[in-house]
Amino acid sequence: MSELILGIESSCDETGVALVRTREQGQAPELLAHALHSQIEMHQAYGGVVPELASRDHIRRVLPLTQSVLEQSGHALADVGLVAYTRGPGLAGALLVGAGVACALAAALDVPVLGVHHLEGHLLSPFLSADPPQFPFVALLVSGGHTQLMRVDGVGRYALLGETIDDAAGEAFDKSAKLMGLGYPGGPALARLAEEGDAQAFRLPRPLLHSGDLDFSFAGLKTAVLTQARKLGDELEARKADLAASTQAAIVDVLVKKTLAALQSTGLRRVVVAGGVGANRQLRSRLDAACAQRGVRVHYPELHLCTDNGAMIAMAAAMRVQAGLAQPQRDYLFDVKPRWALEEI
Repeated sequence: MSELILGIESSCDETGVALVRTREQGQAPELLAHALHSQIEMHQAYGGVVPELASRDHIRRVLPLTQSVLEQSGHALADVGLVAYTRGPGLAGALLVGAGVACALAAALDVPVLGVHHLEGHLLSPFLSADPPQFPFVALLVSGGHTQLMRVDGVGRYALLGETIDDAAGEAFDKSAKLMGLGYPGGPALARLAEEGDAQAFRLPRPLLHSGDLDFSFAGLKTAVLTQARKLGDELEARKADLAASTQAAIVDVLVKKTLAALQSTGLRRVVVAGGVGANRQLRSRLDAACAQRGVRVHYPELHLCTDNGAMIAMAAAMRVQAGLAQPQRDYLFDVKPRWALEEI
């Protein structure tokens, strides 16, 4: 029997709402509608996310977005059978907005509510695509402050293979961009500028590239970019595209090599890339080419679903329900978990 699930995402600087319909066992849930508001313009003046402003903006946006999603889908709020929200990880205040609204809506409708792990949402987001993966697979999670390699054998069956020991790939993009004066958000700006530069112009380190394990480290790369920018001095403006291209190449080299090593160590022939950095063109191109040579299938979320969004939260909730793993609550008491390891769910 199908059920409509409303998903709310508010972990950082995007407010996302979506409606999905569960289907028969073995069939991926169907995305009916979703809406997203990005706070990028608001935070640009500060060079990064201001938590208090983020929380206040979520309050303003979440109900209008919910109304928009219902109108798009042709459904009424009363049709919803479960409300899902991002419980963590993320900014505490921002998470509390989504959790509070979700529990209030669920209580008003007398339906259960379910807290979802943000990274599980990203992990399962490729199931929203036209070419969904099949279990098992290796997952490269490159979302914000997270860079992890996971073995995924099914919903809720995740084994950590490797993770960053300091800065994540997304942080390396953003911090390097800031050092080059590219503004906020830095990662996409650096990637756009890199298309105009020479990736071989500067010899930048590839931390842990030959470590023999599946862990990552990008803090040293950021320091190397700072050192190179200082060496260039007045020439930085003229060489900025080359430095951006060299920085991106270093990050992508590490991500691709570690992902291939994870495939080799597990013996799996399928890989999923999820999270904001998964939208990076160079990463997609390099990984697609390397995997094609090895007969490995690569799956990504649709480009517009790489960033934080409500669709991935509703999808993760639906898949947990279908797998019999969800424990929806009806007491409407809630908490949030700003720090929450994926292995703990």
